[in-house]
Amino acid sequence: MCKLCNGKPVYEFTNKRKLCKRCFINYFQKKVLYTIRKFKMIQRGDRIFYKKGNDFKAVVLKEMLKFVSDKADISLPNSRERANKTALDSSIDSEADKVVKILISGNVSDLKQFLPVYRNTIKPLYLFLDEEILLYAKLKNLKFQEKKEKQDKIKFFEDELEKKHPEVKRAIVNSVLELYD
Repeated sequence: MCKLCNGKPVYEFTNKRKLCKRCFINYFQKKVLYTIRKFKMIQRGDRIFYKKGNDFKAVVLKEMLKFVSDKADISLPNSRERANKTALDSSIDSEADKVVKILISGNVSDLKQFLPVYRNTIKPLYLFLDEEILLYAKLKNLKFQEKKEKQDKIKFFEDELEKKHPEVKRAIVNSVLELYD
């Protein structure tokens, strides 16, 4: 049962806490606002460009930016030239994958690019797993196209490691955050 309202759970955290559909959507939206506030991603008057796509992360990013624009004084222009920031649909999964590949290659000189805010690029979905983003898209009935992600050996290793040791991807991302804290 959902811990907050005793509804039928749709998501379970690694600590066994469960959330129903309504509570999960509320949690997701609050966490996006928290991420934006914590990393100071957006200020009043910002013009934020995002790449339009039809995969689940791009669709959720669009939805969240519209959600934030309703609450804050920001605009979402159609071209990068008219924007002062660019939003990426990057998640814990994609960031952890990039960090591990950079570490394996030995080119660790510029890990700053994996921070939630780097130059004029922001990542509002930075603290979410792909699984959470996909669930949000499905619960909100957002239209998206399922794409098969290429599974290289490193990505496969990370996914298997995450199954056996939940939170390992989050730990990788948190380590990068600690380096530049």
